[in-house]
Amino acid sequence: MSALPGSKLSERVRTVGWQISRPYFCHFFPIRITAPPATCSANKGFPELEHARPCPKRCPGSISQAIHVGKMAAVQVAASLPCEQPREAPRELSLEQNNGFRRLSARLRALQPDDSTVSRMEIHLLFDQLISENYCEGGGVAPEDVSALLVRACQLVPLNQNHLVSKVSQLIHRLLNRLQVIVDEQNLDFLLTYTISAIQQCSPWTHMEILQALAALVYCNGSKCQKHLPDLLGKSGLLMKLSDVTHSDPEVRRAAVHCMANLCLSVPGQPYLEESYQLVCFQAFLTILQSPKSSDMDDITFCMLLQNALKGIQSLLNGGKMRLTQTEHLGALLAVLKKAMFHGLPGLNIEMPAVLYPTPLPQYDGRSPVKPQQPESSAARPSANKKKKYKVKPKKTQQGEKAEEEEPYGEVDAAPGLSMDQANTCVESAWCSSPWGSQGLPVDGGRATGREQVSSPFTISSWKRVSSSESDYSDAEGGMQGKMRSYQAKVRQGALACFLSTIKSIEKKVLYGYWSAFVPDTPELGSPQSVSLMTLTLKDPSPKTRACALQVLSAILEGSKQFLSVAEDTSDHKRAFTPFSVTIASSIRELHRCLLLALVAESSSQTLTQIIKCLANLVSNAPYNRLKLSLLTKVWNHIKPYIRHKDVNVRVSSLTLLGAVVSTHAPLPEVQLLLQQPCSSGRSSSSATPHLSTPDGWKALPAGPSLEEASLSSPKGTAEPCWLIRLCISTVVLPKEDSCSGSDAGSALGSTYEPSPMRLEALQVLAHLARGYFSMAQLYLMELGEVICKCMCEANPSIQLHGVKLLEELGTGLIQQYKPDSSTAPEQRVPVHMVAMFWTAMLNGPLPRALQSTEHPTLQASACDALSSILPEAFSSLPNDKQILCITMLLGLNDSKNHLVKAATSRALGVYVLFPCLRQDVIFVADTANAILMSLQDKSLNVRAKAAWSLGNLTDTLIVNMDTPDPSFQDEFSGLLLLKMLQSAIQASTDKDKVKSNAVRALGNLLHFLQPSHIERPRFAEIIEESIQALISTVVNEAAMKVRWNACYAMGNVFKNPALPLGTAPWTSQAYKALTSVVMSCKNFKVRIRSAAALSVPGRRAQYGSLEQFSQIWSALVTALQRSEDTTDFLEFKYCASLRTHVCQALLHLLGLASASDLPCIQETLTVNGDMIRSYILQFLKSGAGGDDPGAVHSPQERNQMVRVALRHIHSVQALAGDTAKGAIVGFLEDILTVHCDSSGERAVLRGSLDQ
Repeated sequence: MSALPGSKLSERVRTVGWQISRPYFCHFFPIRITAPPATCSANKGFPELEHARPCPKRCPGSISQAIHVGKMAAVQVAASLPCEQPREAPRELSLEQNNGFRRLSARLRALQPDDSTVSRMEIHLLFDQLISENYCEGGGVAPEDVSALLVRACQLVPLNQNHLVSKVSQLIHRLLNRLQVIVDEQNLDFLLTYTISAIQQCSPWTHMEILQALAALVYCNGSKCQKHLPDLLGKSGLLMKLSDVTHSDPEVRRAAVHCMANLCLSVPGQPYLEESYQLVCFQAFLTILQSPKSSDMDDITFCMLLQNALKGIQSLLNGGKMRLTQTEHLGALLAVLKKAMFHGLPGLNIEMPAVLYPTPLPQYDGRSPVKPQQPESSAARPSANKKKKYKVKPKKTQQGEKAEEEEPYGEVDAAPGLSMDQANTCVESAWCSSPWGSQGLPVDGGRATGREQVSSPFTISSWKRVSSSESDYSDAEGGMQGKMRSYQAKVRQGALACFLSTIKSIEKKVLYGYWSAFVPDTPELGSPQSVSLMTLTLKDPSPKTRACALQVLSAILEGSKQFLSVAEDTSDHKRAFTPFSVTIASSIRELHRCLLLALVAESSSQTLTQIIKCLANLVSNAPYNRLKLSLLTKVWNHIKPYIRHKDVNVRVSSLTLLGAVVSTHAPLPEVQLLLQQPCSSGRSSSSATPHLSTPDGWKALPAGPSLEEASLSSPKGTAEPCWLIRLCISTVVLPKEDSCSGSDAGSALGSTYEPSPMRLEALQVLAHLARGYFSMAQLYLMELGEVICKCMCEANPSIQLHGVKLLEELGTGLIQQYKPDSSTAPEQRVPVHMVAMFWTAMLNGPLPRALQSTEHPTLQASACDALSSILPEAFSSLPNDKQILCITMLLGLNDSKNHLVKAATSRALGVYVLFPCLRQDVIFVADTANAILMSLQDKSLNVRAKAAWSLGNLTDTLIVNMDTPDPSFQDEFSGLLLLKMLQSAIQASTDKDKVKSNAVRALGNLLHFLQPSHIERPRFAEIIEESIQALISTVVNEAAMKVRWNACYAMGNVFKNPALPLGTAPWTSQAYKALTSVVMSCKNFKVRIRSAAALSVPGRRAQYGSLEQFSQIWSALVTALQRSEDTTDFLEFKYCASLRTHVCQALLHLLGLASASDLPCIQETLTVNGDMIRSYILQFLKSGAGGDDPGAVHSPQERNQMVRVALRHIHSVQALAGDTAKGAIVGFLEDILTVHCDSSGERAVLRGSLDQ
């Protein structure tokens, strides 16, 4: 550019002013320019300065040449980036660039404050050079050097120099932004004081740059700004004034809101904003979101303002742990979020009330009429009933073109198998990834959009989305429309991310009060569809926004099983009102319909993955056992083609959905039929899967006629009994097909199998099938055994672990089949010899190696759990060497240093000690006891809890062995070991509740097992006393109800030992006092029931102690009967009848043992409460207790016999002279029998019984 004539130059300087012309001074002197200055399209107003004018949009570093006035030396500076161009990825700072920063920093530090023109020009020069340096994060510049430089720069710039203040603000924003520096607290205090003073003293035109600097300073530093918060967020604080809706400059207002949002951003481990300031910011953000766009604000600025306000609320909810406890706050927030969720959505403009109130019914959404003929309407999705196919032009990824709307939502599913919280985190960070760069136009042109247009692998026609963003914009108007749609989409994404944070911060029961505002319901005839999250999923042109909406819906559905459990379909259409259960059922049906529509119409693989995951959440929580059939069938048929999708994430989520189907309320008849469908059923024949052919490397299983007889392999040429099992087996063990290898991000380089996430999900589906539909899984028992062996032979620990989990589920299913209460017919069970063959194959395979895999303790623990799931009948059929192998491995692993392995081993030993073939082996029981006692001393609570459970099982074995005719076990069992077990159980009874509940159970069994030879020994007397005292204290103390129940049960076991001095020992009265206290007053009725059962255990009158003791027990039982309905807990009412049954049994038991001296006290209570006792005993004789009460007498004959036995005993008692008690009691019992027999027609039988 040539220099202007002097007259024109003077005129131009006079026109624009020296302060503005000074930065261009260097262009009018004959200096050597070594690099062409950057071009900015904003210089059209200055043709003669076209290549030199700074960007009016304040692009950092837009001045490309500068001059030192004192020496007039030419200095080369780096060219800046053009305005509105995407910034290239920063290159790593070279040593020369780093040295340049240090050199410029040294020069700046050497300067002294001076108000002369030369000094100001030199400061300008240094600032320009520092701003134009090409920085990158981690480029070798120390954060403390940056902070020191910024402090020095502010010290050199007086606040009366507006241009220098603007320039130093740009420098602060530029350095902190590019180098990602968090200023330390000491320097932060100075810089905040400077910037706050600058806003107060400098001209309004500088406020934009100062606020940008302030936003960069307070980012992640909110906890360090406490002393400045009154100046910023007080009633007359700067940010409150500048962000007010009445402020004249919309750009300044937006920057102030951005500062507030950054202030609310907290760092883990640091204190949050004070609650008062949190409420101030929340109210400010809420006001901004509620306010309409002002006339002086352009659409893009308004969108960015909304983004910053949404980001601020999200920061308060996430990091600030703000709790929306007030209904007004939550309702107002949800109202603005719902409105912002649809901001700029083509063809839709909703008006929301100021506050949403919780209600189970749909709330009216007033929609403003919009003209259908709008340019944006082409971005809406085509409806499902349109069959017109659209041609989609290939996108051009040119700079400046809008490509974000059709960008795949890659942040949501960066890796398959993300947990819900991880995926939510991705959504939250997707729209506000950089707190620094939100002031300018975010451009993301570096991502390819080709993954969205995945060619459909299905035979049906694929629905394609046509968006106006797919066109090429050659004119400025089209480019602005694309930019506008980009910003509107970011607002919608920000609202959804903020909604996701809101869901996390409130209780689910509160959230479900707003269910109808965000979840669709079936529209009534002639009514429009309500606006909900599904509206975005079906109509939003941006796949990223659609994925955000789906993740919010997934978060709402997650954990909703209890809320949705009230849903129930009904065919009664004549009701005057719609029950809430029908409303929820209708909403569930509509969710199924909309999600399946979205599934068919979606073309973005990432959004498709979110649809399927959302469906999986819905299926996992919906009560299909209360809904009409066909919902799961539709889901099943729609998802089957996607199992062969090219994208691995889609395939993995499809299997997750199938796993949810087979695990929800299993077994369901509808799912049973679906599993039996042929492979080709569904929407595409591509879902057929190849049959499994045994690889050469697999271990050959022993062949024999039993394999054919069991028909465990499906015959060739017939339909598969379960195509899903066949599919999962193929996925796990067969090489992947070429058609599915296009985007397998999870597969290892050179791997011939499906990606690990796919194989892991297939193994989980097999485990679900084994748990819920074992009748089908058992047909593949041997084949699944081969799959498990192959998985455990692989190098991937996750594959090994899931293989072992599948083995455990299969073992558990086999055990369930052989339980006494199993509904499986004996002829439909897997034969015992086949189960033994299965486990022999496992023990011949890699299972022992997994048990010894010390480098993978989780795998070891799971292998122990699997080993404990052996069917007891099959274990006895195993070869001796395999039985010894199992026992030896478990006893050896009990010495493991890993608490997971030790806990699993302790539990497995507790299972084995109950096996019929092992429980009479004194050596094994003793070895197991020693191992368990060692685990009871472990530091890990989990290990101690498992060991206590196993100790309880071991003592159960001791009791079972007492009933065997052969007394050799009791004689051979070590008395010293019994003593150690008692001591350990006493110590464990003082542990945590998880340990204590089984420790008291073991104490009761051990005291029951003690033989007279043990009790006679002096060393046992003290330990018996301690044991009973431990039980008494547990019964009386306010421990967990499960612990107290077990303690009462243990007391009953103690009373069963006739060798103990019950009735004469000092602890007798304490034990009875504890039990009578519980039976009268315990809040938990199940504990009362167990206490009453324990009181009826002693079989001799002498065991009840003195007359006074007997009278107290009798009176306590009468009081318990009287109070059997006194409870404020509704859940306890169902146990009232059972309590009365046990108390009546105890009273009749005491009558059957009473002596002559006991009769007066019994007569006294009958005189006072005879009518009450008579009515309850008659009720007991008539109905007894429920069938689920193991301690009650269920047979009517048995109940009648109890009364007759008591009557005969009272008749046989030799009454004292003049005592009328016997006659009164006999008359009472005869009257009961008479009334009962009259009502049941047994009068003759009664007369014969009484005569006898």
